Amino acid sequence: MQDRALIAVYGGLLAVTVAAWVSLLRSPMSGDDMTGMQMVMAPTAADAIAYVSAWGVMMAAMMLPSALPMIGLYAATQRGAGGLARVAAVATFAATYLVLWTVSGLPIYFSGLALMALTPLTVAYVTAGVLVTAGVFQLSPLKQVCLRHCRSPFGFFMGHWRGGWRGAVAMGWDHAAYCLGCCWALMIVLVVAGAMGLPWVLLIASVVAAEKLLSCGEWVARASGAVLILLGLAVAVHPNLASVLRGLAG
Repeated sequence: MQDRALIAVYGGLLAVTVAAWVSLLRSPMSGDDMTGMQMVMAPTAADAIAYVSAWGVMMAAMMLPSALPMIGLYAATQRGAGGLARVAAVATFAATYLVLWTVSGLPIYFSGLALMALTPLTVAYVTAGVLVTAGVFQLSPLKQVCLRHCRSPFGFFMGHWRGGWRGAVAMGWDHAAYCLGCCWALMIVLVVAGAMGLPWVLLIASVVAAEKLLSCGEWVARASGAVLILLGLAVAVHPNLASVLRGLAG
């Protein structure tokens, strides 16, 4: 029964991840489509809900693969529970994780509206600033602290363990907060520099997974930080590069 429950957990997570990627590949988000000039003039609650929902699907595709070790260890801690109780606990943990990432799309939505109201030259300089800021963050001690929590599931549970379904919510939220703290800068780069294009989604999802899953993950973070800083400086010197970067989204 316990093995069947664990198979159900992993099967469900795999199904959600695959469904999210299929949806993303069939209908990729576009910064220009989702935050166009019409939305700048008259944004509505329906626009915001549609955007945040699409953002949530994209986050499920990008973030669930690198979160699987943490979710799998949490499932292992629930071996004493019954099959359905175990599935419910793990589903609550994973759902809480995804909810926080989905909600993070709301400030992204409003930031996108503001971005689309700027002139192309201003957008270029904003892009340069975002790239440099993201690169500096990738090299910062705060990035390393958040990354260590994401890379060490056992250490995370040792320091944050709470029982029951409320514990599942609390730990799912805490893990998502560390993950958000670790990856927020890369997501801003995705939105501002990459216009949420599919090539950028694949690139940043790969960087996130490498940071969290590879033994050299901390060096991946540092290397990506250096690249972002250099790219930002290049855009500052040659603003037309910003449109080239966003053009790669197509």
